[in-house]
Amino acid sequence: QVQLVESGGGLVQPGGFLRLPCVVSGFTFSSHTIDWYRQAPGKQRELAARITSDGRTTYLDAAKGRFTVSRDNDKNTVYLQMNSLKPEDPAVYYCRAVVLGQINWGQGTQVTVSS
Repeated sequence: QVQLVESGGGLVQPGGFLRLPCVVSGFTFSSHTIDWYRQAPGKQRELAARITSDGRTTYLDAAKGRFTVSRDNDKNTVYLQMNSLKPEDPAVYYCRAVVLGQINWGQGTQVTVSS
């Protein structure tokens, strides 16, 4: 069974930082792209970051220069490092993998930015 478990969410100050891990199982992690999506209340879900099996990364324009996605294949884990958090960043963050053509989502972790 494909499983993705993200964590690390919580309350952070404006301008602060947070690291979200996504631990995966049930498929060959090292050969798959892993995505990070986010969804704020009343807004569409959007792709925040992506890392391919060979380490190429893609970021939402609003996140460029602040977010970094990385992977540790030995630990079956992808990390989303978020720095300089802004008011538009609070959302539920989800990791995602497409395995054999099927989309698989984690349960989501809540990120709140507040003073």
